[in-house]
Amino acid sequence: MAVTLEQAQKVGYTCLKALLRFAFMVANNLVAIPSYVLYLIVLQPLRILDSKSFWYIEGVLFKWLLAMVASWGWWAGYTVVEWGDDVKAVSEDEAMVLVNHQATGDVCTLMMCLQDKGTVVRQMMWLMDHIFKYTNFGIVSLIHGDFFIRQGRTHRDQQLVLLKDHLEKYYRSRNRKWIVLFPEGGFLRKRRETSQAFAKKNNLPFLKHVTLPRLGATQVILKTLVAPQENGTLSGGDAVRKESKSKGLQWVIDTTIAYPKAEPIDIQTWILGYRQPAVTHVHYRIFPVKDVPAEPEALTNWLYQRFIEKEDLLTHFYETGAFPPPQGQTKAISREMTLSNLWLVAIQSFAFLSGGMWYCLFQYLYHCLF
Repeated sequence: MAVTLEQAQKVGYTCLKALLRFAFMVANNLVAIPSYVLYLIVLQPLRILDSKSFWYIEGVLFKWLLAMVASWGWWAGYTVVEWGDDVKAVSEDEAMVLVNHQATGDVCTLMMCLQDKGTVVRQMMWLMDHIFKYTNFGIVSLIHGDFFIRQGRTHRDQQLVLLKDHLEKYYRSRNRKWIVLFPEGGFLRKRRETSQAFAKKNNLPFLKHVTLPRLGATQVILKTLVAPQENGTLSGGDAVRKESKSKGLQWVIDTTIAYPKAEPIDIQTWILGYRQPAVTHVHYRIFPVKDVPAEPEALTNWLYQRFIEKEDLLTHFYETGAFPPPQGQTKAISREMTLSNLWLVAIQSFAFLSGGMWYCLFQYLYHCLF
């Protein structure tokens, strides 16, 4: 089949746009990430004198970095529509966010849709696969205090101990509020077959759009971060004992991401923008942590039920183009999530100005010394 001139022009334009976007992203990373690190190096005395103020500033810089990542998708037309509970109502409380995992773009989607949720982004902690430690953003996540978890049965027990230690050391000392994790333990396409085989063997529901979640990290987070009970007994760990002023983990936010035609957006698409503009749909359901069982078997059943519900939500979405209405209501209400282009331009400009400032400073120091 012959390629028409119009088709060739369209392909050429898409390739050129992708190349320019990639060049901008590289330049953005080359100035923004080193600037983040250098600002925090300079502010180390403040960390000693006033740790709270230091981590406040770090959180603001971290939010701006995540906003830059969000802008790459936003300006390519990859927008978000939100459904279900309004999570802004609990943005100042401590919450655990459970998310289904389909592709690398899931993280980018969350970086975008959480930008307008008050202080959430600057005070959140991420649990992510250890491979992300070796990406360009790895140094930022290490400084911020995110936790990189190694997957696999041989590492599981050790990783859960390390997670508990990490939470006790960093979560409250850095005033973290939300913790985000993907309980499925991997991408849908990689885990679906194994999960379905496990479900068949154990007489569990057959899931197509999600996989059965793993209990470990969720259980550790609940045990470590849930506040003391009214009778005075501690359901959390040493971190709770040390931070008596904290109300502890108060909410579990069940978050379901749905892509048009069940075609996930990966990080390459997010950066290069070669896919047509698309709307990603995000559904929230908020549970009080007091309603979440603590015993392993009961918690496993509760967690399984959440992902069975996700399966139903996604099945309904892919059939109708919308999430179903909440129980007792006749219509589901969606909310279009928006970002300010002026604000995105402002933080991008700040990043490049910072890069120029650090370059001039190092040039000046070099000439003074040599």
